[in-house]
Amino acid sequence: MIDVEDLIALVRNYNPRSNSDLIRDAYEYGMRMHEGQFRHSGEPYFTHPIAVAAILTEMRLDDSTIVTALLHDTVEDTRSTKSEIAQIFSPEIADLVDGVTKLTNLELSSTQSKQAENFRKLFMAMSRDMRVILVKLADRLHNMRTIRSMRPEKQVKKARETMDIYAPLAGRMGMQWMREELEDLAFKVINPEARNSIIRRFVSLQKESGDIIGQITADIRNELDREGIDADVFGRAKKPFSVWRKMQEKQLAFSRLSDIYGFRIITRSEADCYRALGVIHHRWRAVPGRFKDYISQPKSNGYRSIHTTVSGRDGKRVEVQIRTRQMHEVAEAGVAAHWAYRDGVRTKNPFAVDPAAWIDTLTDRFEGEDHNEFLEHVKLEMYQDQVFCFTPKGDVMQLPKGATPIDFAYAIHTRLGNSCVGAKIDGIRVPLWTRLKNGQQVDIIAASGQRPQATWLDIVVTGRAKAAIRRSLREEDRDRFIRLGRELVRVSFEHVGRKATDKALRTAAKHMGVDGAEELLARIGSAEHSAKEVLDVLYPELADQQEELEGRPIAGLEADAAFTRAGCCSPLPGERIVGITYRGKGLVIHAIDCPVLAEYEDSPNRWVDLQWRDGRHPAAYSTTLDLTIRHDAGVLGRICTLIGQQGANISDLDFKDRKPDFYRIEMEVELRDHEHLHAVLTALEAESDVAQVSRIRNPDLKP
Repeated sequence: MIDVEDLIALVRNYNPRSNSDLIRDAYEYGMRMHEGQFRHSGEPYFTHPIAVAAILTEMRLDDSTIVTALLHDTVEDTRSTKSEIAQIFSPEIADLVDGVTKLTNLELSSTQSKQAENFRKLFMAMSRDMRVILVKLADRLHNMRTIRSMRPEKQVKKARETMDIYAPLAGRMGMQWMREELEDLAFKVINPEARNSIIRRFVSLQKESGDIIGQITADIRNELDREGIDADVFGRAKKPFSVWRKMQEKQLAFSRLSDIYGFRIITRSEADCYRALGVIHHRWRAVPGRFKDYISQPKSNGYRSIHTTVSGRDGKRVEVQIRTRQMHEVAEAGVAAHWAYRDGVRTKNPFAVDPAAWIDTLTDRFEGEDHNEFLEHVKLEMYQDQVFCFTPKGDVMQLPKGATPIDFAYAIHTRLGNSCVGAKIDGIRVPLWTRLKNGQQVDIIAASGQRPQATWLDIVVTGRAKAAIRRSLREEDRDRFIRLGRELVRVSFEHVGRKATDKALRTAAKHMGVDGAEELLARIGSAEHSAKEVLDVLYPELADQQEELEGRPIAGLEADAAFTRAGCCSPLPGERIVGITYRGKGLVIHAIDCPVLAEYEDSPNRWVDLQWRDGRHPAAYSTTLDLTIRHDAGVLGRICTLIGQQGANISDLDFKDRKPDFYRIEMEVELRDHEHLHAVLTALEAESDVAQVSRIRNPDLKP
């Protein structure tokens, strides 16, 4: 256990003007409050708050944050109170301790609705004082470092929560080192076999190739010295989880993985960054598409660096990051750099962002949205990388990777997004579903009277765009959705012998966090909720009865009711579905976004609310893919093998177009569900011999 004088020395290393008496008093108070308490490992409990404080000294944080770390569990676990801490220390420290206590009580890994509500509370706490989440992240890091003393089931729960929430949050805040360590510690619990396998391969590779990191580091230093560039060079192997994730994403074996080593060049000036980049590219061949300049286009959390990947020694790909010392401090501390101290004063790092402004980029304009939409928006912001595009006037718009012109329009203004009818990228007209790339100029074409289309929800990726589209659709079609929702609820309730009374709907709306019965009906009609969810809330005891009907793939059908999948949309398990009754044909299942459904909007009595049952479905649902592949020996065989490796079966193959260099094929495959389709499409898109692949839906194939 670190004693108080050692902790004070850690703080004084970067802040000689630190209030040592304050830290000493907090240390003694915390030790006294936690006396007699022990951790699962058998150690005195106070070793944990001290370790959290020590982690925060690595970020060079102020005295109040260090003291908060020492006291962060006192209000929750001891007889201490917020008012007592305010009286002994300060109201500021009491508020920080109270904020951490409230975050500790959030069950972030609970059910979807509860998780969404708590996520909003987490970000509200962050918006009040970012230091609260910094203490909480340090608290989680130490708990993950010592997780082996917990029960196995508790380890898995904490590890998944860390992987899903705290690690990406640390990364989004710019603390990449903490994200990587949290991910790797969680990976060690969730999939220890995979992690050990990667570590063994690293050891084997080192035996075969020697000290690759030292060799490449020396090569880079020699090149920089030759050009007279004063810089520090560091190299490291990437963390096991980072390597494993890349193997999964690219479907590659470890032996085929290239850039598993990373190197940093820390220069004295920004000009030297670009000089060093020239040296690297002159000496080694740059890998196309792997260059990013975050110095000229910094991330919202203040991160600045040049990233490039080159073919280094023996053809091995290595990633090189180039930045100045000040940029490196922000890259290490992220948003926390705002509080960093050096020589007793807060560091005036020009690249550190204002935490209040940063948190606004995650939460602005979402005050009126429900918890689930807020959660969707924040998770998109946390998990996705960024692209930078330009308006015709030269303004820079920062968007998540995969964003489209519609996202771009909504990022400028909701009115522009709602009235968007087309777009030009670098002067060329493009479809609205085009994915934007770094550096492109985007010109939005708008028209008065245009309204958002429901299909846009499948095109856009930003939470702001999704929320604005849903809001517009609800306003425009509210009456129609209410009528449709009422009919779907009526049919579902009658199916289980109940009546959909206004009181029942109001009760369900209250439990589901929806503002009133009409709003609930509108959301059911617009497919945001299902009538089955209402039944589950009001009559949970009926869920078991429904599951006992039969082992059929679709819930909501009579025991002997026949059904067929619509050929126009070929819905898969996992997709939102609805049934339409046809005279002489029985019930036909459509995907909720099938354009054919528009023909039956005025016949709500023909609609039946349905849902795929949970669980693993057999690979028996045919779906047609449109592929354009390179015309070369063995390519078609490799494509078929690749699909087989994904557990899908090819049931039909039709050559639609034969060119000297490319074939266009329609291929019918049998799949389990929508996730299975996504896995097959991802694997095909990653194949260099596949120029294009998409799912075919044909509205002309009506039932």
